Amino acid sequence: MREKPRITPAVIVEGKYDKIALESLFDALILTTGGFRIFNDPKTRALLRSLGERQGLVLLTDSDSAGFLIRRHLSGILPRDRITHLYIPDIPGREKRKKGFSKEGKLGVEGIPAPVLIRLFGEAGLICGEEIAEKDPITPMDLYDAGLSGRENSKELREALKRELDLPARLSAKALPAVLTRLLTRGEFLELAERVSNGCV
Repeated sequence: MREKPRITPAVIVEGKYDKIALESLFDALILTTGGFRIFNDPKTRALLRSLGERQGLVLLTDSDSAGFLIRRHLSGILPRDRITHLYIPDIPGREKRKKGFSKEGKLGVEGIPAPVLIRLFGEAGLICGEEIAEKDPITPMDLYDAGLSGRENSKELREALKRELDLPARLSAKALPAVLTRLLTRGEFLELAERVSNGCV
């Protein structure tokens, strides 16, 4: 039986089915927020802060409004320099165990195909034994220079770029540079930004 890839940081997800999905793929410590229960659970918050200081944390929430609300809350109470943010793409659909679609009609973490989840962790350099090259970071100024911020049509261009990269629509302009740095080289970013500006995506 093939060994599961090992993840060193603790992985934080929303619910038990997200946890089950990731445990089937990775050898990792995976903890849940219990959805919004984390807002009123001082013991779990203290545990997450401790784990963050010791081994780092990965935040992987759903890409709906509730998931981003939980992510923002955790980002405000945990050591920010010890957090890696992963974002699942916006994929329409429903999980097999559910009778209906979610409020926003998107798959949550539990419904994302295994290859996509493995790719997310791999691209972030979180799978032990997989080395990723040091990258020249993409900065907010790079977004501005490429017309992706500070211009009249910047929001539309960012939305097109996010669609091209399968990033969630709710991903903020502030968070975008760090995510782009993880996914693209500077050359790839500049090429994609030019294509987006020219309406070629």
